[in-house]
Parts: sequence; structure tokens; C-alpha cells
Amino acid sequence: MIPSVDRLALLDAGFAGHGALLEATRLAVREAFERLAGICSRSLRAGGKIILFGNGGSAADAQHLATELTVRYARDRAPIAALALTTDTSTLTAVGNDLGFAELFARQVDALARAGDVCIGISTSGRSENVIRGLIMARSRGCTAAALGGGDGGRLVGLADPLLLVPSRETARIQEMHILVGHLLCAALEAELAPR
Repeated sequence: MIPSVDRLALLDAGFAGHGALLEATRLAVREAFERLAGICSRSLRAGGKIILFGNGGSAADAQHLATELTVRYARDRAPIAALALTTDTSTLTAVGNDLGFAELFARQVDALARAGDVCIGISTSGRSENVIRGLIMARSRGCTAAALGGGDGGRLVGLADPLLLVPSRETARIQEMHILVGHLLCAALEAELAPR
């Protein structure tokens, strides 16, 4: 027998959880968001780029946000230099096979990042080894090592700066806030770098 599921209760609970986290996240990331947007703007104006990376849903967020910047977020304008380190299957499989999955982002940051670039690691737990190593490499290359995280921040604390932490331990809710904050970062950069 198929178990009975109260779909509307599930819907209502999901919206309630999301809604409750919205204001808490706005307050939690406010200062770090302002700093990150400023750092990104200065880097881009100086010829730098934004490099994003993460695993699973965070990999999808990295790709999504890089696309919003390089193509368009809300309106037509000149491209904004951004890339996600999660899209090149040949590189991903070669690094995974030859160097190990933990080196996935560090290797690419070493190859592609230049001093002054902004590297943004995305990890809901803050414990993803490849994200941590990518950010360590970013710092060694003279880049800003920033991150979107959640909960207590895990190993991102003391490494990523700015660090935008969603005050939740629920992966789905953290991911929802990451894409919202990411979209708002795109909006801020689009407004500042390509004014109407």
C-alpha cells in the first residue's frame, strides 16, 4: 500500500520554513554582502573576474550565477567576466582521475585565477574538501577567497572573507537562500557596472 502524504501540509511547511529564513538571512548576510559586492565591483573594474565553484546543487548555483553575469541578469548590457569551475567535463574527470577529487577546484584556480580576481566557494556545510582547497589556492594566488555557506560555517570560518552564512542547517533552505543572495549580487553588479 502506498503511504498517504498530506501534500498541502508539505507545501505549507516548506513555504513557512523558507519564509521564516528570509528575514534571518537578510540580517545575517547584510554586512558581508555589501563587502562582497564592493570587492567584486572593484575587481571587475580593474580587469579581474569572478570564479565560482561548489558541489552538487552548489555546482548548479555556481553555473547559474556565472551565466547571469556573463550573459544577462535582468537586462541587456555588456558581459561581466565570470566563470564556473564545474562545467568542463574533461577537466573535471581528468583532475578527479589523475589528482583526486579533493584537488578539483584548487587545480583550476591555480591555472585560471590571477591576483585581484574574486573566487567564491559555495558549500552548504562548509566542509567540502575541494571547496576548502580551492579557497586556500585562491588566497595563495592573491585573490579574494569568499564563500556562501550555512549553519556554523564549518571550515569556511577563518578562511573565506567575506563569508555569507545562511543561519540554517537544512540544506534545501540554505540553497534557496544562496541563489537569492547570488541573484541580488548579480543585480548589484549589473546596476553598478552597466548603469542605464
